[in-house]
Amino acid sequence: MKIYKENDTVIYTDGEGKRIDTFVIFETDLQTGLTHINHDNLMVENERLELHPQSANGCTMPMTDSFSFELFKQLKEKFLQRDRAKNALTIATRSTARVVGLLANAS
Repeated sequence: MKIYKENDTVIYTDGEGKRIDTFVIFETDLQTGLTHINHDNLMVENERLELHPQSANGCTMPMTDSFSFELFKQLKEKFLQRDRAKNALTIATRSTARVVGLLANAS
């Protein structure tokens, strides 16, 4: 399994065979083997990715100026907040269901 790290520039091949330059938002999940990429916020298999030739040394960032880097940081924070909100909703839903179950059993 190829492991991509945060900020690697990769080429993503979609289901129609289109090759799209994008970059890795986080890294490859070792449990699932999926890599979180910027293109449509997808989690994709290694078979659909290849390291961009300009990133072959592993040190190239996908942005060349400070403005692009700042956009990347904001995008990453957006995804982190979205994940936190999703987790909070799941926890709240479970808690509510548990309380309703307890109340139903109490009567």
